[in-house]
Amino acid sequence: MKNRILNYIKENTLLCFSFISIVFLSLCILINPQNFYQLIESYSVSIRNYFGVFYLWLGLACVVFLIVIAISPFGKKRLGGSSPEYNFWSWTAMLYSAGMGAGILLRAVQEPVYMQQNPPLQTSTSSEIIALEYTFYQWGFTAWAFYTFFALIIGYYVYMKNKTILLSNSFSVNDYSKVTRGVDYLTVMTTVIGVVAAIALGTTQIEGGLQFLFKNKVSNYGYIFTFLIFILAFISVYRGIHKGIKKISNLNITITILLLVFILLKSDIGQIFHNFFTATYHYIIDFIPLSLALGDHNPGKEFLTDWTYYYWAFWLSWAPFTGIFIARISKGRTVRQLIFGGLFLPCLGSFLWFSTFGTSAFQIIDNWGVYNEEFGNVFTSLFVFLREYPLSSVTSLVTILLLVGFLVTSVDSAIFVLSMFTDKGKENPKKSHRLLWAIALFLFTETILILASYSAAENVLTAMQKLLIITSLPFAFLSVLIAINFTKSILKKS
Repeated sequence: MKNRILNYIKENTLLCFSFISIVFLSLCILINPQNFYQLIESYSVSIRNYFGVFYLWLGLACVVFLIVIAISPFGKKRLGGSSPEYNFWSWTAMLYSAGMGAGILLRAVQEPVYMQQNPPLQTSTSSEIIALEYTFYQWGFTAWAFYTFFALIIGYYVYMKNKTILLSNSFSVNDYSKVTRGVDYLTVMTTVIGVVAAIALGTTQIEGGLQFLFKNKVSNYGYIFTFLIFILAFISVYRGIHKGIKKISNLNITITILLLVFILLKSDIGQIFHNFFTATYHYIIDFIPLSLALGDHNPGKEFLTDWTYYYWAFWLSWAPFTGIFIARISKGRTVRQLIFGGLFLPCLGSFLWFSTFGTSAFQIIDNWGVYNEEFGNVFTSLFVFLREYPLSSVTSLVTILLLVGFLVTSVDSAIFVLSMFTDKGKENPKKSHRLLWAIALFLFTETILILASYSAAENVLTAMQKLLIITSLPFAFLSVLIAINFTKSILKKS
């Protein structure tokens, strides 16, 4: 029995070490949450202060790097010898569900309104266009460039170099060294923290929505929906990508489009599309000065620290996990299709989404005459917004179901990626690994939610998000080394 256990640990070192780390982290949070929050807050602010400008340059460099690769002859290369494994609709749906998902519901109204009420830039354009332009900037090309960069790297090494689906394979080493083990371990832990933070935030928004709808203070919705999300996610990931993840992603995007169309039809369509095209135009022509915070496009260090640096670090911390999943579903597509599809398609969808909800919210505020931060709460702002439209009870319930759907796709994608990593990089990992990760993520999420209910909820949830900023820093430096290795590798073959 003892030998069996030792052999299992030896065969699954990454899995066992990750589980021990999750338990240790949970205990640290439970024993002293206030000190945990203060420590994380201190480190995350220091990272943004000292490395914020580096993040800006890295984001711009990532976008330029991908465009150069896409238009180069290498862009014609195919990831794998076969035709695409998934059709265009399913591929786009899974791409978007894994990459953004619940985030666009969380920030649909709150962020554009905040930007309108507190314009980050002082230019000749209106506060509404500035608000949308800056929202586009924070959810646009740079975020998806981080994701697509890691998708390209993993796709290249897996489908062109015949290596396993591990991020460590992007380094030129002949053995599984301590350094490369550290890269895989860091990817696993960042994925775990990112998913738990997303689920905790998502279920808090669900709870806020239900309390807003039913006008009560019952606070056990989060635990119930977390359990439901993980049950659905496990069923999805157990069935695999084709039978589970793909179907839920398709359903998510279909419901999202229906909700978007409903708001469009009940709002000022002409003004929405005017703002969409105008803000998109300004975003494109201002992209470089925005990316480097130059001149009139510098919102100031405090704003950058609270918003842009935070977003860049957050997107970067999610990039390895999301990139690995995007690479897995992109088998058979050309490098050019992967880059242009991953970089531009989701952005256009997000821009139209924020234009629709943002413009409509601006008009609602104008009709009110006085604004008293009704859209200021990130967890309830969307439900306050929907109350101004017909069938608000129906659309609010649909939004809650959509939140559940997006969270399920985030969790099942994460479980699948974690299982691939801990099962030696297999494209179709063992179902036992999928079960173990579903249980581990569920227990960790419940720990955070329980702690949040007995402590300062905002501190705990914010700490989980800002912990990602700390883990993103190594990936920021690693991405530079990975890009250099990748460039050397493709130049050798040309």
